[in-house]
Amino acid sequence: MKKVLILGAGMVVKPMVSYLLGKGYQVTVATRTKSKADKMIAGHPNGKSLAWTVDDKETLGKLIAEHDISVSLLPFVYHVMVAKMCIKHKKNMVTTSYVKPEMKALDQEAKKAGVIILNEIGVDPGIDHMSAMRIIDHIHDKNGEIEEFYSFCGALVAPEVEKNPFNYKFSWAPKGVVMAGNNDGKYLLHGEVIYVPTEDLFKNPIKVDFSEVGELEVYPNRDSIPYIELYGIPETKTMFRGTFRYDKWCEIMDAFKSINLLSYDKMNMEGMTYADFMAKMTGAENSDNIAKKVVEKLGIGEDSNPVIAMQWLGLFSNEPMNRKEDSPFEVTSDLMISKMMIGENERDMLVMQHTFLAKYPDGKKEVIKSNMLDFGTLKTDTSIARTVALPAACAVEMILEGNINVTGVYIPVIPEIYNPILNQLETMNIKMIERYGLPLSENIK
Repeated sequence: MKKVLILGAGMVVKPMVSYLLGKGYQVTVATRTKSKADKMIAGHPNGKSLAWTVDDKETLGKLIAEHDISVSLLPFVYHVMVAKMCIKHKKNMVTTSYVKPEMKALDQEAKKAGVIILNEIGVDPGIDHMSAMRIIDHIHDKNGEIEEFYSFCGALVAPEVEKNPFNYKFSWAPKGVVMAGNNDGKYLLHGEVIYVPTEDLFKNPIKVDFSEVGELEVYPNRDSIPYIELYGIPETKTMFRGTFRYDKWCEIMDAFKSINLLSYDKMNMEGMTYADFMAKMTGAENSDNIAKKVVEKLGIGEDSNPVIAMQWLGLFSNEPMNRKEDSPFEVTSDLMISKMMIGENERDMLVMQHTFLAKYPDGKKEVIKSNMLDFGTLKTDTSIARTVALPAACAVEMILEGNINVTGVYIPVIPEIYNPILNQLETMNIKMIERYGLPLSENIK
């Protein structure tokens, strides 16, 4: 029986455990909180759990040596450590995280050891890469060129879920969601490189109508430029990766950033109420009538979405914060998490859309769209858990069964990787719906 080691038992791990156990593999889940792993294994005879922390490198080495493949679902800072041990013991590895330069630098060592270190095999990154490359390769096979490419993705609550003032609820890594608001953005648009500094990230979102959901907003997702090379489309004049949100989110987050509510800078908060904190952030002399002072500072209406959101979070209250030295980011994100987690009886969804403008040798042009709308299942798996974990689980299966034979550090942009995984995902109703031959009016405006 082939053995799989899964490191970590976070919010997206359960569907992978269930999938691999169902395929007849032995699965060991090593994590800080053993009870989480026990719950996922649910008494399955081929499942094992182990209390383990990342500082126990000796045990990690033994576990990797004893298993046929390792999956790191730890925080991204630990992936390189795991990868080095996998290379040392000549074992394959899978992770869903972005490839960092330190990971990329292990390519030759992995090749020499005869193993694959497969990264970015979740949903974003992951399904986005694979589904995009399937269309890109199709266009190139017809001697066509990509003139424009837009790729948008978002983890949201389903349309029927009762919304809060932010029009958003957390279904995964909540600190990470808020932290992403401090990124900057960079993309290529009609031949011009556009840099978006972090203070402007949520200004001027693109509006996109998504079938069955309605109008969504899109803001830039980090640096899109490297994907021109990664996807092999040097001819493109547009490369824009973005994040989907319902309306209100961008407007509110922009206002929060305007008064540094997402700042990581530490400050003394001892004895402060939330109103005192807001006074400090806006430069007000005191916290009297702080809502009005915030309105004046931001130059927005008293009934505007940002003011309603701040009031709802409790940022204008005289409640003690009970903090000493801390950052505005921690204050804001903690308040958001306390009120904005998705409920047990609420569905989440994953929305993804690729839009291509393709040109062919005969001069013909077409717009191609590829959409995915995936909903979570109440009381079992969230959509974000399914769409992150199952591509990685399929990759594990393909590697163990010898269906992926390349070695080195990879992301899933070659047919040998993306075709079998996309085909397997479709059997689980995780599928991109591709539409070809659309008129130019269907392109992103």
